[in-house]
Amino acid sequence: QVQLVESGGGLVQAGDSLRLCCTGTGRILSRYDMAWFRQAPGQERKFVASSSWSNGNTYYADSVKGRFTLSRNSAKNVAWLQMNNLKPNDTAIYYCAADSAVQDGSTEWIEYSYWGQGTQVTVSS
Repeated sequence: QVQLVESGGGLVQAGDSLRLCCTGTGRILSRYDMAWFRQAPGQERKFVASSSWSNGNTYYADSVKGRFTLSRNSAKNVAWLQMNNLKPNDTAIYYCAADSAVQDGSTEWIEYSYWGQGTQVTVSS
């Protein structure tokens, strides 16, 4: 089993930055795709960014492209989401996800088997 724990959320002002961290335990995640999703109140869980272990590519939602950066250190089972120029509509609970069977950094949350508990990000205007 894989356990994921997110950290780094908080309350910031528009234009500020935050760095989220996802730490995995239980298995080596070097052959797992890892992703970040977010869910705002009353909304569905939405894709933010993902990293494919097989092709080495990183994928981003259009809404965060150019502002967010996903990076990972597979040897340490850690992934980060650097979030710059935050906006009020970035406010959500951010979840880290991982799966060994996902293809090419899937953007579909239902394809990921392992999830963290989430970390709250609140951006004030």
